[in-house]
Amino acid sequence: MPVDHAIVAIDLADKKQMVVVTDHDSKVLARKTFRCRAWDLGIALDWAAQRAAGKGWAGVTVSCEPTGHRWRVLGQLAADRSMPFVCVQPMVTSWARRAEDLTFDKTDDKDAVLIARLTAQLRCYIPEPVDETWGRLRHLGARRERLIVEAGAQVQQIRDLLECVWPAALETANWPFRSKTWAAALWVILDRDGGDFTRTRRLGLIRFETAVRREITNRGGQRPCLRIVRKLFTALADPTGVVAHRRGALERVQLLLEDWADTQRKLVDTEARMTAVLDELELTELVTSIHGLSPVGAAAILAETGDPTRFATARALVKHAGLAPREKLSGTFTGRTKLTGQGRPGLRLAAWRAVWGSLQTNTVYAARYRHLTTREDNRLTPTQAQTVIAAAILRHLHAVITAGRAWDPVIATNGTRGTNETTTLAA
Repeated sequence: MPVDHAIVAIDLADKKQMVVVTDHDSKVLARKTFRCRAWDLGIALDWAAQRAAGKGWAGVTVSCEPTGHRWRVLGQLAADRSMPFVCVQPMVTSWARRAEDLTFDKTDDKDAVLIARLTAQLRCYIPEPVDETWGRLRHLGARRERLIVEAGAQVQQIRDLLECVWPAALETANWPFRSKTWAAALWVILDRDGGDFTRTRRLGLIRFETAVRREITNRGGQRPCLRIVRKLFTALADPTGVVAHRRGALERVQLLLEDWADTQRKLVDTEARMTAVLDELELTELVTSIHGLSPVGAAAILAETGDPTRFATARALVKHAGLAPREKLSGTFTGRTKLTGQGRPGLRLAAWRAVWGSLQTNTVYAARYRHLTTREDNRLTPTQAQTVIAAAILRHLHAVITAGRAWDPVIATNGTRGTNETTTLAA
Protein backbone atom coordinates (compact mmCIF):
# COMPACT_ATOMS: atom_id res chain seq x y z
CA MET A 1 0.00 0.00 0.00
CA PRO A 2 1.72 3.24 -1.10
CA VAL A 3 1.52 5.70 1.80
CA ASP A 4 0.83 8.61 -0.55
CA HIS A 5 -2.16 6.89 -2.17
CA ALA A 6 -5.77 7.30 -1.15
CA ILE A 7 -7.93 4.18 -1.03
CA VAL A 8 -10.79 3.65 -3.46
CA ALA A 9 -13.04 0.92 -2.08
CA ILE A 10 -15.85 -0.41 -4.26
CA ASP A 11 -18.74 -2.62 -3.18
CA LEU A 12 -19.49 -4.41 -6.45
CA ALA A 13 -22.94 -5.46 -7.62
CA ASP A 14 -24.75 -6.02 -10.91
CA LYS A 15 -26.03 -2.56 -11.80
CA LYS A 16 -25.24 -0.55 -8.64
CA GLN A 17 -21.67 0.16 -7.54
CA MET A 18 -20.87 1.96 -4.28
CA VAL A 19 -17.56 3.85 -4.51
CA VAL A 20 -15.84 5.38 -1.46
CA VAL A 21 -12.58 7.33 -1.36
CA THR A 22 -10.86 7.33 2.06
CA ASP A 23 -7.52 8.14 3.65
CA HIS A 24 -5.51 5.61 5.68
CA ASP A 25 -7.51 6.44 8.83
CA SER A 26 -10.77 5.47 7.10
CA LYS A 27 -11.88 9.10 6.88
CA VAL A 28 -14.25 9.38 3.93
CA LEU A 29 -13.02 11.91 1.39
CA ALA A 30 -15.78 11.29 -1.17
CA ARG A 31 -18.47 8.78 -1.91
CA LYS A 32 -20.83 8.18 -4.79
CA THR A 33 -23.18 5.52 -6.11
CA PHE A 34 -22.71 4.63 -9.77
CA ARG A 35 -25.61 2.86 -11.47
CA CYS A 36 -23.72 1.03 -14.17
CA ARG A 37 -22.27 -2.33 -15.09
CA ALA A 38 -18.78 -3.42 -14.06
CA TRP A 39 -17.34 -2.62 -17.50
CA ASP A 40 -18.46 1.01 -17.10
CA LEU A 41 -16.58 1.52 -13.83
CA GLY A 42 -13.78 3.36 -15.61
CA ILE A 43 -15.68 6.60 -15.08
CA ALA A 44 -15.87 5.77 -11.37
CA LEU A 45 -12.12 5.26 -11.15
CA ASP A 46 -11.48 8.52 -12.99
CA TRP A 47 -13.87 10.32 -10.65
CA ALA A 48 -12.14 8.80 -7.58
CA ALA A 49 -8.69 9.79 -8.87
CA GLN A 50 -9.83 13.39 -9.37
CA ARG A 51 -11.29 13.57 -5.85
CA ALA A 52 -8.12 12.11 -4.32
CA ALA A 53 -5.91 14.53 -6.27
CA GLY A 54 -8.06 17.41 -5.08
CA LYS A 55 -7.27 16.39 -1.50
CA GLY A 56 -3.52 16.28 -2.14
CA TRP A 57 -3.01 12.55 -2.71
CA ALA A 58 -0.49 11.41 -5.32
CA GLY A 59 -2.68 8.53 -6.54
CA VAL A 60 -5.21 5.90 -5.53
CA THR A 61 -5.18 2.20 -4.69
CA VAL A 62 -8.30 0.31 -5.77
CA SER A 63 -9.77 -2.34 -3.48
CA CYS A 64 -12.79 -4.66 -3.61
CA GLU A 65 -14.01 -8.12 -2.65
CA PRO A 66 -13.17 -10.92 -5.17
CA THR A 67 -16.74 -12.11 -5.66
CA GLY A 68 -18.15 -13.29 -8.96
CA HIS A 69 -16.39 -12.08 -12.12
CA ARG A 70 -16.71 -8.32 -11.68
CA TRP A 71 -13.54 -7.96 -9.65
CA ARG A 72 -11.54 -9.20 -12.65
CA VAL A 73 -13.14 -6.51 -14.79
CA LEU A 74 -12.29 -3.91 -12.16
CA GLY A 75 -8.72 -5.20 -11.97
CA GLN A 76 -8.26 -4.73 -15.71
CA LEU A 77 -9.75 -1.23 -15.60
CA ALA A 78 -7.38 -0.32 -12.76
CA ALA A 79 -4.39 -1.78 -14.62
CA ASP A 80 -5.28 0.27 -17.70
CA ARG A 81 -4.97 3.38 -15.49
CA SER A 82 -1.80 2.19 -13.70
CA MET A 83 -3.67 2.05 -10.40
CA PRO A 84 -2.56 -0.54 -7.80
CA PHE A 85 -5.27 -3.13 -7.24
CA VAL A 86 -5.84 -5.33 -4.16
CA CYS A 87 -8.59 -7.60 -2.87
CA VAL A 88 -10.10 -8.20 0.56
CA GLN A 89 -11.42 -11.65 1.36
CA PRO A 90 -15.22 -11.69 1.85
CA MET A 91 -14.78 -13.84 4.96
CA VAL A 92 -12.52 -11.18 6.50
CA THR A 93 -15.11 -8.55 5.63
CA SER A 94 -17.86 -10.61 7.24
CA TRP A 95 -15.93 -11.03 10.49
CA ALA A 96 -14.97 -7.36 10.55
CA ARG A 97 -18.60 -6.35 9.96
CA ARG A 98 -19.68 -8.21 13.07
CA ALA A 99 -16.78 -6.85 15.11
CA GLU A 100 -17.58 -3.30 14.00
CA ASP A 101 -20.64 -2.82 16.24
CA LEU A 102 -21.52 -6.39 17.31
CA THR A 103 -24.47 -6.52 14.90
CA PHE A 104 -25.25 -8.09 11.56
CA ASP A 105 -26.12 -4.73 9.96
CA LYS A 106 -25.14 -4.54 6.30
CA THR A 107 -25.40 -1.77 3.71
CA ASP A 108 -23.44 -1.08 0.54
CA ASP A 109 -22.12 2.17 2.02
CA LYS A 110 -20.88 0.52 5.22
CA ASP A 111 -19.34 -2.38 3.31
CA ALA A 112 -17.38 -0.05 1.04
CA VAL A 113 -15.98 1.85 4.03
CA LEU A 114 -15.18 -1.46 5.74
CA ILE A 115 -13.28 -2.68 2.67
CA ALA A 116 -11.27 0.56 2.70
CA ARG A 117 -10.48 0.16 6.42
CA LEU A 118 -9.30 -3.42 5.99
CA THR A 119 -7.15 -2.34 3.05
CA ALA A 120 -5.53 0.38 5.16
CA GLN A 121 -4.82 -2.25 7.83
CA LEU A 122 -3.10 -4.35 5.13
CA ARG A 123 -5.63 -7.13 5.59
CA CYS A 124 -5.72 -7.51 1.82
CA TYR A 125 -3.73 -9.27 -0.87
CA ILE A 126 -2.54 -8.73 -4.43
CA PRO A 127 -4.55 -11.03 -6.72
CA GLU A 128 -2.94 -13.45 -9.14
CA PRO A 129 -1.42 -11.65 -12.12
CA VAL A 130 -3.34 -11.99 -15.36
CA ASP A 131 -1.61 -14.31 -17.83
CA GLU A 132 -3.22 -15.69 -20.96
CA THR A 133 -1.66 -19.18 -20.82
CA TRP A 134 -2.06 -19.71 -17.08
CA GLY A 135 -5.59 -18.32 -17.32
CA ARG A 136 -6.44 -20.87 -20.00
CA LEU A 137 -5.10 -23.67 -17.82
CA ARG A 138 -7.25 -22.50 -14.92
CA HIS A 139 -10.41 -22.50 -17.05
CA LEU A 140 -9.62 -25.96 -18.43
CA GLY A 141 -9.05 -27.20 -14.89
CA ALA A 142 -12.45 -25.87 -13.84
CA ARG A 143 -14.08 -27.62 -16.80
CA ARG A 144 -12.30 -30.89 -16.00
CA GLU A 145 -13.51 -30.77 -12.40
CA ARG A 146 -17.09 -30.18 -13.54
CA LEU A 147 -16.90 -33.11 -15.98
CA ILE A 148 -15.54 -35.40 -13.25
CA VAL A 149 -18.47 -34.48 -11.02
CA GLU A 150 -20.93 -35.07 -13.87
CA ALA A 151 -19.41 -38.47 -14.68
CA GLY A 152 -19.59 -39.49 -11.03
CA ALA A 153 -23.24 -38.44 -10.81
CA GLN A 154 -24.11 -40.38 -13.96
CA VAL A 155 -22.39 -43.52 -12.66
CA GLN A 156 -24.25 -43.26 -9.36
CA GLN A 157 -27.59 -42.87 -11.14
CA ILE A 158 -26.92 -45.95 -13.29
CA ARG A 159 -25.94 -47.94 -10.21
CA ASP A 160 -29.07 -46.90 -8.29
CA LEU A 161 -31.38 -47.75 -11.19
CA LEU A 162 -29.81 -51.17 -11.78
CA GLU A 163 -29.88 -51.99 -8.07
CA CYS A 164 -33.62 -51.33 -8.17
CA VAL A 165 -34.71 -53.16 -11.32
CA TRP A 166 -31.84 -55.50 -12.35
CA PRO A 167 -29.28 -55.97 -9.53
CA ALA A 168 -27.83 -59.10 -11.14
CA ALA A 169 -26.18 -56.92 -13.81
CA LEU A 170 -23.97 -55.25 -11.20
CA GLU A 171 -22.70 -58.61 -9.94
CA THR A 172 -21.28 -59.71 -13.28
CA ALA A 173 -18.03 -57.76 -12.82
CA ASN A 174 -15.95 -56.84 -9.79
CA TRP A 175 -15.69 -53.21 -10.94
CA PRO A 176 -18.43 -52.85 -13.56
CA PHE A 177 -17.99 -49.12 -14.19
CA ARG A 178 -14.27 -49.60 -14.81
CA SER A 179 -14.89 -52.37 -17.35
CA LYS A 180 -15.23 -51.44 -21.02
CA THR A 181 -16.60 -54.91 -21.68
CA TRP A 182 -19.40 -54.49 -19.13
CA ALA A 183 -20.42 -51.09 -20.47
CA ALA A 184 -20.36 -52.31 -24.09
CA ALA A 185 -22.35 -55.47 -23.30
CA LEU A 186 -24.93 -53.51 -21.30
CA TRP A 187 -25.27 -51.08 -24.19
CA VAL A 188 -25.83 -53.95 -26.67
CA ILE A 189 -28.58 -55.39 -24.46
CA LEU A 190 -30.39 -52.09 -23.91
CA ASP A 191 -30.02 -50.96 -27.51
CA ARG A 192 -31.54 -54.22 -28.72
CA ASP A 193 -34.23 -54.88 -26.10
CA GLY A 194 -34.76 -51.89 -23.86
CA GLY A 195 -36.43 -53.34 -20.78
CA ASP A 196 -37.39 -56.68 -22.35
CA PHE A 197 -34.55 -59.22 -22.66
CA THR A 198 -36.42 -61.60 -24.98
CA ARG A 199 -34.60 -60.61 -28.20
CA THR A 200 -31.15 -60.82 -26.62
CA ARG A 201 -31.84 -64.25 -25.12
CA ARG A 202 -33.18 -65.42 -28.48
CA LEU A 203 -29.97 -64.11 -30.09
CA GLY A 204 -27.95 -66.74 -28.25
CA LEU A 205 -24.63 -66.51 -26.46
CA ILE A 206 -22.36 -66.83 -29.52
CA ARG A 207 -24.06 -64.09 -31.51
CA PHE A 208 -24.26 -61.96 -28.37
CA GLU A 209 -20.50 -62.27 -27.92
CA THR A 210 -20.03 -61.24 -31.54
CA ALA A 211 -22.21 -58.15 -31.05
CA VAL A 212 -20.29 -57.17 -27.93
CA ARG A 213 -16.96 -57.69 -29.71
CA ARG A 214 -18.18 -55.40 -32.50
CA GLU A 215 -19.24 -52.75 -29.98
CA ILE A 216 -15.86 -52.98 -28.20
CA THR A 217 -14.11 -52.38 -31.54
CA ASN A 218 -16.31 -49.35 -32.24
CA ARG A 219 -15.30 -47.95 -28.85
CA GLY A 220 -11.61 -48.27 -29.64
CA GLY A 221 -11.02 -51.48 -27.69
CA GLN A 222 -9.44 -54.72 -28.87
CA ARG A 223 -11.28 -57.67 -27.39
CA PRO A 224 -13.89 -58.20 -24.68
CA CYS A 225 -13.60 -60.14 -21.44
CA LEU A 226 -15.73 -63.15 -22.29
CA ARG A 227 -16.20 -64.05 -18.63
CA ILE A 228 -18.10 -60.79 -18.05
CA VAL A 229 -20.04 -61.18 -21.31
CA ARG A 230 -21.21 -64.68 -20.36
CA LYS A 231 -22.17 -63.66 -16.83
CA LEU A 232 -24.19 -60.73 -18.16
CA PHE A 233 -25.95 -63.01 -20.65
CA THR A 234 -26.81 -65.42 -17.83
CA ALA A 235 -28.12 -62.52 -15.73
CA LEU A 236 -30.77 -61.87 -18.40
CA ALA A 237 -32.79 -64.70 -16.88
CA ASP A 238 -32.56 -63.34 -13.32
CA PRO A 239 -36.03 -62.15 -12.20
CA THR A 240 -34.75 -60.16 -9.20
CA GLY A 241 -35.78 -56.51 -9.16
CA VAL A 242 -38.86 -54.35 -9.42
CA VAL A 243 -40.13 -55.72 -12.72
CA ALA A 244 -42.87 -53.12 -13.13
CA HIS A 245 -40.26 -50.36 -13.28
CA ARG A 246 -37.72 -52.32 -15.30
CA ARG A 247 -38.65 -51.01 -18.74
CA GLY A 248 -38.68 -47.33 -17.78
CA ALA A 249 -35.62 -47.57 -15.53
CA LEU A 250 -33.53 -49.37 -18.16
CA GLU A 251 -34.53 -46.77 -20.71
CA ARG A 252 -33.08 -44.16 -18.35
CA VAL A 253 -29.98 -46.31 -17.96
CA GLN A 254 -29.54 -46.39 -21.75
CA LEU A 255 -29.80 -42.59 -21.93
CA LEU A 256 -27.39 -42.25 -19.01
CA LEU A 257 -24.91 -44.55 -20.75
CA GLU A 258 -24.98 -42.20 -23.73
CA ASP A 259 -24.45 -39.19 -21.45
CA TRP A 260 -21.66 -40.98 -19.58
CA ALA A 261 -19.84 -41.88 -22.81
CA ASP A 262 -20.18 -38.29 -24.02
CA THR A 263 -18.85 -36.96 -20.71
CA GLN A 264 -15.89 -39.33 -20.90
CA ARG A 265 -15.07 -38.10 -24.41
CA LYS A 266 -15.24 -34.49 -23.24
CA LEU A 267 -13.05 -35.33 -20.26
CA VAL A 268 -10.39 -36.94 -22.45
CA ASP A 269 -10.42 -33.92 -24.76
CA THR A 270 -10.14 -31.48 -21.84
CA GLU A 271 -7.22 -33.38 -20.30
CA ALA A 272 -5.46 -33.42 -23.67
CA ARG A 273 -5.86 -29.64 -23.87
CA MET A 274 -4.48 -29.26 -20.33
CA THR A 275 -1.38 -31.29 -21.12
CA ALA A 276 -0.93 -29.23 -24.30
CA VAL A 277 -0.95 -26.06 -22.18
CA LEU A 278 1.62 -27.69 -19.88
CA ASP A 279 3.80 -28.34 -22.94
CA GLU A 280 3.32 -24.73 -24.01
CA LEU A 281 4.58 -23.60 -20.60
CA GLU A 282 7.55 -25.99 -21.04
CA LEU A 283 6.84 -27.58 -17.65
CA THR A 284 5.85 -31.13 -18.61
CA GLU A 285 9.33 -32.61 -18.29
CA LEU A 286 9.97 -30.84 -14.98
CA VAL A 287 6.73 -31.77 -13.23
CA THR A 288 6.71 -35.37 -14.45
CA SER A 289 10.24 -35.83 -13.12
CA ILE A 290 8.42 -36.34 -9.81
CA HIS A 291 7.90 -40.10 -9.97
CA GLY A 292 4.25 -41.08 -10.01
CA LEU A 293 2.93 -37.63 -10.96
CA SER A 294 1.21 -37.71 -14.35
CA PRO A 295 0.98 -34.71 -16.69
CA VAL A 296 -2.77 -34.54 -16.11
CA GLY A 297 -2.34 -34.67 -12.33
CA ALA A 298 0.29 -31.94 -12.41
CA ALA A 299 -1.82 -29.81 -14.76
CA ALA A 300 -4.82 -30.16 -12.43
CA ILE A 301 -2.72 -28.90 -9.51
CA LEU A 302 -1.21 -26.02 -11.49
CA ALA A 303 -4.65 -25.04 -12.76
CA GLU A 304 -5.52 -24.27 -9.13
CA THR A 305 -2.24 -22.70 -8.05
CA GLY A 306 -1.48 -20.59 -11.09
CA ASP A 307 2.19 -19.80 -11.65
CA PRO A 308 4.00 -21.22 -8.56
CA THR A 309 6.72 -18.59 -8.89
CA ARG A 310 4.30 -16.02 -7.45
CA PHE A 311 4.62 -17.79 -4.07
CA ALA A 312 7.69 -16.68 -2.15
CA THR A 313 8.14 -20.09 -0.51
CA ALA A 314 6.87 -23.62 -0.92
CA ARG A 315 5.25 -23.29 2.51
CA ALA A 316 3.15 -20.41 1.20
CA LEU A 317 1.82 -22.71 -1.53
CA VAL A 318 0.93 -25.36 1.05
CA LYS A 319 -0.87 -22.72 3.13
CA HIS A 320 -2.71 -21.61 -0.01
CA ALA A 321 -4.06 -25.16 -0.26
CA GLY A 322 -5.09 -25.21 3.41
CA LEU A 323 -2.76 -28.15 4.14
CA ALA A 324 -0.60 -26.36 6.73
CA PRO A 325 -1.09 -27.69 10.30
CA ARG A 326 -1.93 -25.29 13.11
CA GLU A 327 -1.38 -25.82 16.82
CA LYS A 328 -3.89 -25.08 19.57
CA LEU A 329 -2.15 -24.14 22.83
CA SER A 330 -3.36 -22.14 25.82
CA GLY A 331 -1.59 -22.21 29.18
CA THR A 332 -1.23 -25.82 30.22
CA PHE A 333 -3.78 -26.95 27.65
CA THR A 334 -2.54 -28.58 24.46
CA GLY A 335 -5.21 -29.13 21.85
CA ARG A 336 -5.20 -31.23 18.74
CA THR A 337 -3.12 -29.98 15.84
CA LYS A 338 -5.28 -29.82 12.72
CA LEU A 339 -5.10 -28.45 9.20
CA THR A 340 -6.33 -24.94 8.60
CA GLY A 341 -8.65 -25.99 5.78
CA GLN A 342 -8.94 -22.32 4.79
CA GLY A 343 -7.25 -22.47 1.39
CA ARG A 344 -8.48 -23.52 -2.03
CA PRO A 345 -10.59 -26.71 -1.78
CA GLY A 346 -9.95 -27.49 -5.45
CA LEU A 347 -6.19 -27.40 -4.86
CA ARG A 348 -6.47 -29.74 -1.88
CA LEU A 349 -8.54 -32.15 -3.96
CA ALA A 350 -6.10 -32.08 -6.89
CA ALA A 351 -3.14 -32.73 -4.57
CA TRP A 352 -5.08 -35.48 -2.80
CA ARG A 353 -5.80 -37.24 -6.10
CA ALA A 354 -2.13 -37.05 -7.03
CA VAL A 355 -1.23 -38.93 -3.85
CA TRP A 356 -2.83 -42.20 -4.93
CA GLY A 357 -0.75 -42.65 -8.07
CA SER A 358 2.42 -41.37 -6.42
CA LEU A 359 2.26 -43.86 -3.56
CA GLN A 360 2.21 -46.72 -6.06
CA THR A 361 5.37 -45.79 -8.00
CA ASN A 362 7.30 -43.20 -5.97
CA THR A 363 9.62 -44.98 -3.56
CA VAL A 364 10.35 -41.80 -1.60
CA TYR A 365 6.68 -41.08 -0.91
CA ALA A 366 5.93 -44.75 -0.22
CA ALA A 367 8.75 -44.97 2.34
CA ARG A 368 7.61 -41.73 3.95
CA TYR A 369 4.06 -43.03 4.14
CA ARG A 370 5.16 -46.32 5.75
CA HIS A 371 7.27 -44.45 8.28
CA LEU A 372 4.45 -42.10 9.28
CA THR A 373 1.93 -44.91 9.69
CA THR A 374 4.20 -47.39 11.52
CA ARG A 375 6.45 -45.30 13.77
CA GLU A 376 6.03 -45.77 17.51
CA ASP A 377 5.93 -42.08 18.46
CA ASN A 378 3.08 -39.93 17.09
CA ARG A 379 1.87 -42.53 14.62
CA LEU A 380 -0.41 -41.07 11.96
CA THR A 381 -3.55 -42.58 10.49
CA PRO A 382 -3.48 -43.45 6.76
CA THR A 383 -5.53 -40.34 5.95
CA GLN A 384 -3.20 -38.08 7.93
CA ALA A 385 -0.15 -39.62 6.24
CA GLN A 386 -1.71 -39.13 2.80
CA THR A 387 -2.27 -35.48 3.68
CA VAL A 388 1.43 -35.15 4.51
CA ILE A 389 2.32 -36.63 1.13
CA ALA A 390 -0.10 -34.24 -0.61
CA ALA A 391 1.65 -31.28 1.02
CA ALA A 392 5.03 -32.74 0.01
CA ILE A 393 3.91 -32.98 -3.62
CA LEU A 394 2.99 -29.27 -3.57
CA ARG A 395 6.34 -28.32 -2.04
CA HIS A 396 8.24 -30.40 -4.57
CA LEU A 397 6.28 -28.95 -7.47
CA HIS A 398 7.12 -25.45 -6.25
CA ALA A 399 10.77 -26.43 -5.94
CA VAL A 400 11.26 -27.98 -9.37
CA ILE A 401 9.40 -25.17 -11.17
CA THR A 402 11.00 -22.22 -9.38
CA ALA A 403 14.47 -23.76 -9.46
CA GLY A 404 14.09 -25.11 -13.00
CA ARG A 405 15.65 -28.42 -11.97
CA ALA A 406 14.29 -31.95 -12.17
CA TRP A 407 13.11 -33.71 -9.04
CA ASP A 408 15.93 -35.50 -7.22
CA PRO A 409 14.91 -38.48 -5.03
CA VAL A 410 18.14 -38.18 -3.03
CA ILE A 411 17.38 -34.58 -2.05
CA ALA A 412 13.74 -35.47 -1.46
CA THR A 413 14.79 -38.30 0.87
CA ASN A 414 17.49 -36.54 2.84
CA GLY A 415 15.98 -33.05 2.82
CA THR A 416 19.32 -31.40 2.10
CA ARG A 417 19.51 -27.77 1.06
CA GLY A 418 21.37 -26.78 -2.04
CA THR A 419 22.80 -23.46 -3.05
CA ASN A 420 20.83 -20.22 -3.28
CA GLU A 421 19.26 -21.21 -6.57
CA THR A 422 17.98 -24.53 -5.22
CA THR A 423 14.91 -24.85 -3.06
CA THR A 424 14.69 -27.63 -0.50
CA LEU A 425 12.80 -30.73 -1.56
CA ALA A 426 12.39 -32.13 1.92
CA ALA A 427 9.23 -34.11 2.37
